[in-house]
Amino acid sequence: MHHVLIVLFDGVHSLDVTGPLEVFATAGSYRVTTASPSGAPVRTSSGLTLVPDEALGDAAPDTLVVPGGAGTREPPPAVVSWLRDHAPAAGRIMSVCTGAFLLASAGLLDGRRATTHWQFCATLARRHPQVAVEPDPIFVRDESVYTSAGVTAGIDLALALVEEDHGRDAALAIARALVMFLRRPGGQAQFSAPLSAQLAHREPLREVQRHIVDHPETDLSVPALAARANLSPRQFTRAFAEETGTSPGRYVDRVRLETARRLLEDTTDGVAEVARAAGYGNPETMRRAFLQTLGVAPADYRRRF
Repeated sequence: MHHVLIVLFDGVHSLDVTGPLEVFATAGSYRVTTASPSGAPVRTSSGLTLVPDEALGDAAPDTLVVPGGAGTREPPPAVVSWLRDHAPAAGRIMSVCTGAFLLASAGLLDGRRATTHWQFCATLARRHPQVAVEPDPIFVRDESVYTSAGVTAGIDLALALVEEDHGRDAALAIARALVMFLRRPGGQAQFSAPLSAQLAHREPLREVQRHIVDHPETDLSVPALAARANLSPRQFTRAFAEETGTSPGRYVDRVRLETARRLLEDTTDGVAEVARAAGYGNPETMRRAFLQTLGVAPADYRRRF
């Protein structure tokens, strides 16, 4: 039976452990064990005590899961040393959230693409310049090494691995059992455009934000949006920027790009149809937006994600 080993240490985030664990355990086709450096119980960052099955040993698991948490701020030497010596023998390696810092400290991400929680991407890139940090995706695969963003992204990645091992139907059955989406695609942004910007204080501006998200295909020019808020274009532009932290044009651009990405990932609609639905009007305009922001054309993006 496929062996999944989850590494435990003091200060680990409990959901980084239990999220993937529940996915693999629900599948029924994995033997899931947990291990700490000495085999002693560990205390999570939330105060929960976890009792591991064993101490970290010499056996090479089929899948090695390295969770994150406050305990990664100063990577535990015993864990880093074990990872450096034993992780390369694992069939595949998966980190959740700031678990990427442990992999990087062990040299396992050198020359690889990787991600982590968006708040810590810049720190990971600064501490480990040999790692190609990608701050946007929910998870990144580089050969047999998988890294994921914050907390629940570890569940998305675990479901993706189940789908990789046993097919979409098996992953879908687990998602249904856990009452969640099958999984978010790995290339999906870690947080959406509406969450990236602040929510406006005034209701007319909040309504404009909702309108942009719900109707990206409509006229979203400054004059049209200002009219919805009963403000002059100049007043609207200033108030929107003050209350959301971004300009109306920038917000519209992000929403339209996010809409197009979601449609390319989740539907079989043609590129021209996606461009219209996302408000670009024509495929060439969407193509330029994708190349400028993501460095990849829409068709290539769909093939990748």
